[in-house]
Amino acid sequence: MAEIEREAMEYDVVIVGAGPAGLSAAIRLKQLDADLQVVVLEKGSEVGAHILSGAVLDPCGLNALIPDWKEKGAPLNVEVKEDNFLMLGEAGQVRIPNFPMPPLMNNHGNYIVSMGNVCRWMAEQAEEMGVEIFPGMACSELVYGDNGEVKGVVAGEFGKNADGTPGPSYEPGMELHGKYVFLSEGVRGSLSKEVIAKYGLSDGKEPQKYGVGMKEIWEIDPAKHKEGTVTHTMGWPLGSNAGGGSFIYHLDNNQVYVGFVVHLNYKNPHLFPYMEFQRFKHHPVVADLLKGGKRVAYGARAITEGGWQSMPKLVAPGVALLGCSAGMVNVPRIKGNHNAMLSGKAAAEAAFDAIKAERSGDELTAYEADVREGAIGKDLKMVRNVKPMWSKWGLTASLAFGGLDMWTNNLFGFSLFGTLGHGKNDAEATEEASKHKPIDYPKPDGVLSFDRLTNVSFSMTNHEESQPCHLRLGNEDTPISVNLPKFAEPAQRYCPAGVYEVVEKDGKPEFVVNFQNCVHCKTCDIKDPSQNITWTTPQGGDGPNYPNM
Repeated sequence: MAEIEREAMEYDVVIVGAGPAGLSAAIRLKQLDADLQVVVLEKGSEVGAHILSGAVLDPCGLNALIPDWKEKGAPLNVEVKEDNFLMLGEAGQVRIPNFPMPPLMNNHGNYIVSMGNVCRWMAEQAEEMGVEIFPGMACSELVYGDNGEVKGVVAGEFGKNADGTPGPSYEPGMELHGKYVFLSEGVRGSLSKEVIAKYGLSDGKEPQKYGVGMKEIWEIDPAKHKEGTVTHTMGWPLGSNAGGGSFIYHLDNNQVYVGFVVHLNYKNPHLFPYMEFQRFKHHPVVADLLKGGKRVAYGARAITEGGWQSMPKLVAPGVALLGCSAGMVNVPRIKGNHNAMLSGKAAAEAAFDAIKAERSGDELTAYEADVREGAIGKDLKMVRNVKPMWSKWGLTASLAFGGLDMWTNNLFGFSLFGTLGHGKNDAEATEEASKHKPIDYPKPDGVLSFDRLTNVSFSMTNHEESQPCHLRLGNEDTPISVNLPKFAEPAQRYCPAGVYEVVEKDGKPEFVVNFQNCVHCKTCDIKDPSQNITWTTPQGGDGPNYPNM
């Protein structure tokens, strides 16, 4: 095929992803110099369409970026009034008192928000300052300069046939070049993955760890609604099968966010994270809350959980990794949006200084130093051992020793345990099916619990079916020849959107990829035991269309 010719546009900074990190960077750049040319490219159909987060927001990032956010109408309307931690058994629960918990676990002064709506508001602020924001523009390739630096991206390629050849309405897209490129794609972004591998940014670091988070929005009986209440649970139904837990956040308008996180380092390939979530809602405490209510939205996405010791080097020539592209979630707090915002601000300041000094295409080492030595580093370093303790020693021991470790870090600035490693990556953690018993999950009742495909329809997901499948198999035979006999093909279960199926055709099993269902969570890219699936961006605007996630 002939080389595709594309027009190029020049900017000072090109930002991939209109999440909290990318938008913070754009806003900060314009605060520092209104004449800087800044563009934000977003693969969702609108800003916020692909944003899914818990979310209890620590406003420290927003305070640093836009101190008068309240006057400007930021959608932070529900302050946390009550904080509950519950340990669940199958039929009952024990409340864990708040007083022994380190101060960082306190949600006082935080807000229950829709991060999708926070990002929509941030995009308005950015556009008022002159930032160009293009939704529906998936960035499918990186553009490299003569010296091996990242100098831009290809965005807006549309109209390919299923086999990858240009179709009748093919548009080649454009190259957008910048003095610096910021990747704020969220968890396991395809361009970030390429940059990390190409420049060896994870060399010498612990493997990145992940969870899959699933979330529903419910409208509940007003009599049961307690605005500002935050509840986290651990224990049942996961037990010793997997790490993880739930969140239940009461926002305004009689709505509740009900979410469930399963750590992806589970061993048993028969585990079905989505069905664990559905089973969880039948616990008496949750069932009583939701009874008489209705689910109005569903979505899922992976969460970076490796923390301090898994964070890759953040910069390479011409490019910087922001927010969850690098993995800045504080796992015990279940919060990363504040760090995403702070990282965007730090990257913008480093780029501004570099551009002012007439530099371009080099490494923004000042950004790396700011993250590791500043507020983000302090936040992540203090909790760095909680996740590896949970993985190695189980829930009960990690509660005791993790709590002790956070207290010593908080009071004295050091850990008795040093820095613990994570060991295997999540794909390698999967053991053979023969070592584990299948798990019998109750059938969804259609009232509290739902089958995957019904729930996916509540994510408003849509993909143009004639385009190439964006879920690439390294080897077409591996799912049936390796994963099925060895691991009972866990893709059938770990995907929270029912993308992968094993069906019988002519008396033989066949692997089917229903990419139209994909909610862009990236779990398959992370958990596939053969590491045979690569998630790439579909054409712009495709995917979920989350309203208030």
